[in-house]
Amino acid sequence: QVQLVESGGGLVQPGGSLRLSCAASRYIFSIRSMGWYRQAPGKERELVATITSGSNTNYADSVKGRFTISSISRDNAKSTVYLQMNSLKPEDTAVYYCNLAGPSRQYWGQGTQVTVSS
Repeated sequence: QVQLVESGGGLVQPGGSLRLSCAASRYIFSIRSMGWYRQAPGKERELVATITSGSNTNYADSVKGRFTISSISRDNAKSTVYLQMNSLKPEDTAVYYCNLAGPSRQYWGQGTQVTVSS
């Protein structure tokens, strides 16, 4: 059974930065994509950013302009994905979940809390 272990969440002031990391418990062959989703209280889970095996990236409109094209990155050898979040706003407050799309199924992390507040 594969587990995704997330780290890097926490409390940050508006305008600050955080770097999230997510590592799979073992190497996964033929990962199609990895990414980050978030869920705020009372809201549905939404996509934040994804990166494919070919390093094509996709970002939610809500983070474009604050996250750069290289904000999401991956290390295929380690089955790890990172998310560098800059210029954070209070509305970015949510539980952030790592997602890995393998050859036959998807995996989810347990979530890491990100709170943006002064």
